[in-house]
Amino acid sequence: MSNSEDEDLPQLSSHALAALQEFYAEQKQYTDLGGDDKYNIGIIEENWQLSQFWYTPETALRLAEEAVAAAGEGGRVACVSAPSVYQKLRELHRDDFSICIFEYDQRFAIYGEEFIFYDYNNPVDLPEKIAAHSFDIVIADPPYLSEECLRKTSETIKYLTRGKILLCTGAVMEEEAAKLLGVKMCKFIPKHTRTLGNEFRCYVNYDSEL
Repeated sequence: MSNSEDEDLPQLSSHALAALQEFYAEQKQYTDLGGDDKYNIGIIEENWQLSQFWYTPETALRLAEEAVAAAGEGGRVACVSAPSVYQKLRELHRDDFSICIFEYDQRFAIYGEEFIFYDYNNPVDLPEKIAAHSFDIVIADPPYLSEECLRKTSETIKYLTRGKILLCTGAVMEEEAAKLLGVKMCKFIPKHTRTLGNEFRCYVNYDSEL
C-alpha cells in the first residue's frame, strides 16, 4: 500500500481512541467475570440515564427470600427490571430455581440464556421460549415513575405470571398499581444503595410476610 493510500484512511482522534479502548476494556471486564463474582450486586454499575438504582444487599436478600417462598420448591421466577433481586437469587440458589432476568441493558447478557432482552415500550415482544403464564412469581420494578411505564410493564407482568406479583415502585403509584394489577402496599420498605427522591414501596397480590 502506498503512502498516499495510508493518508486516505480515516484516523481516530486521541479522544475517540481513548473512548474506544475504554469500551473494549469494559467489555473484557464483563466477559472475564465468572463464578460467584458476577452475581455481586454492583458488579455492573448503575446507569442513571436508564434510571437504574440498585437495592441494598439487605433489601435484595429480603425480596429474594420472598420470591423463593412464593415460588415454591423448583419454582420459576421472573425478575423484570429488577437485576439486584436476580443477582441475589442466583447467589443463593444456583440450580434449584429457574430464574430469568428481563432487562433492556445489554450488559446483563453476561447471565447467558437467563438474560431476556426487554423493552417496556414493547411489553410482550418476547422470545418464543418465554411462554405465557410460565412463572410462579414475577418481581417487577418499572424503571420510571409514570402511568405509561407502569401500564406497559403491567402488560408484561400479566403475560408472564401464573398469578403471583411482587411490584416495587413509588408510593405515588399505589392507586394506579391497585387498578392495573390488583396489588396492595406492604409494610416492608425497600431501600436502595443511593437515596431516592421519591418514597419507594412494595406491593403484592397474595398473602405475604412483607
